[in-house]
Amino acid sequence: MIFASFEFLFLFLPLFFAVYFLTPFRLRNWPMLLFSWAFYAWWRIDFLLLLIAVTVFTWLVARAMDSADPRSSAGWRWMLFGVVGNVAVLAYFKYANFGVATFNQLIGAAGHAPVAWAEIVLPIGLSFYVLQSVSYLVDVARGVVPVNRDFLNYATYKAIFAQLIAGPIVRYAEIEQELKYRHHSLAQFGAGARIFMIGFAMKTALADTLSPLVDAAFTLATPNLADAWLGATAYTLQLYFDFAGYSLMAIGLARTIGFHFPQNFDNPYLSGSIQDFWQRWHMTLSRFLRDYLYFPLGGNRKGPGRTYVNLMTIMAIGGLWHGSSWNFIFWGILHGGMLAAHRWWSRRPGARPMPFALGNALTMLGVLIGWVLFRAKDIGTALSMYAGMLGLHGTGSHGAGSHGIGLSDALAWQATPDRLWFIPIAIFFIYLPLLQGRRASAPALPRTGWTAALPVIAPLAGFVLAIVLLYSRDAVPFLYFQF
Repeated sequence: MIFASFEFLFLFLPLFFAVYFLTPFRLRNWPMLLFSWAFYAWWRIDFLLLLIAVTVFTWLVARAMDSADPRSSAGWRWMLFGVVGNVAVLAYFKYANFGVATFNQLIGAAGHAPVAWAEIVLPIGLSFYVLQSVSYLVDVARGVVPVNRDFLNYATYKAIFAQLIAGPIVRYAEIEQELKYRHHSLAQFGAGARIFMIGFAMKTALADTLSPLVDAAFTLATPNLADAWLGATAYTLQLYFDFAGYSLMAIGLARTIGFHFPQNFDNPYLSGSIQDFWQRWHMTLSRFLRDYLYFPLGGNRKGPGRTYVNLMTIMAIGGLWHGSSWNFIFWGILHGGMLAAHRWWSRRPGARPMPFALGNALTMLGVLIGWVLFRAKDIGTALSMYAGMLGLHGTGSHGAGSHGIGLSDALAWQATPDRLWFIPIAIFFIYLPLLQGRRASAPALPRTGWTAALPVIAPLAGFVLAIVLLYSRDAVPFLYFQF
């Protein structure tokens, strides 16, 4: 079950709200937990058992840390045991296939028979709820949060369906008090519903409309110049509106029931540098990598050379976290290299800030090039797309005059007017905050009539449009469900 589906919108969610708000407050974590487990079991009930097992394991380890004193050497050993146990689960399900495939390639090149291996299915959401476990155990060991002795509260924290599948990566400290008491009001419910509708429209109206075009472009054997750039641009937009839309839906759903999740996106495509981009994109992951890996490795405190190595290492790990393939590792290394280059450039003697327009253009070019690696099914597909972006595959069978942009026959049939029009619409919404910033000093319009109603009418209109579009086509899974 996904948020952008009729089962969720008109079956699961109304039933959950009815049971949740009819339950006495002191017992509301029970419907929260049980409905969240049911939400997860909708996909595969056997992997619900894995979620429960990871939850119980982490809770028991934290209790053992508490008994031994979390900040003692024994407490730290328990913490290390819990972290290794969680990471081992992630490694088995997420990287065993990749490891065996790589090993078979190596021994195959040496003339040996491959190792027999049955493909392991990756449980959805595993990457996210394992990171939650790690952050909880480390924060307990650091004394940032107390050990939660109430299993119901901790299990609820792990399983809240709003963020269970694809984040944001919510740390225990961020909702510790709301697990015990949270405020409910009609105004807060309405604010959460509005956030949800905006995210739903971003996902269904923008991201999903571009999905067929992206899929077609990345399956071309020899994309030409127009094919490759159109496909890469469409995916750059699709990924943002898909994942940022999911994050807003998660944040909005949580707000309706009294939880305040952290922001996960802050207009990342308006960044003036690659460093700025990573402070705005998937912010909860960026903070996790910074606080639990980059700083412990020394951060930028041990000289420029060590800083560059740390940046490359952390981003390579971040790439591998996204998926078990060389594409993601190289994608992480690419971003680590860009971060290191930006740090070196900005710290040169006499260095001046780059103009925003130039910085944004260079940043988006680097990000777009990286997204090709992120989306391609393997390195060969990525290299073929890059060759197309450089014009090395020619102009296609239709020539440069086809549809005015030189698309090949293989992609032209997917480049329907509605999909092509949604590209400038999506770009407009990305850069809209810049236009709003220009009007910040202008006299404010009277907050009456349509002006006052616009913040409510616009999300509602977008939501209705998204519902109509959802009815007219199959639901598209969230992209980050695959990571």
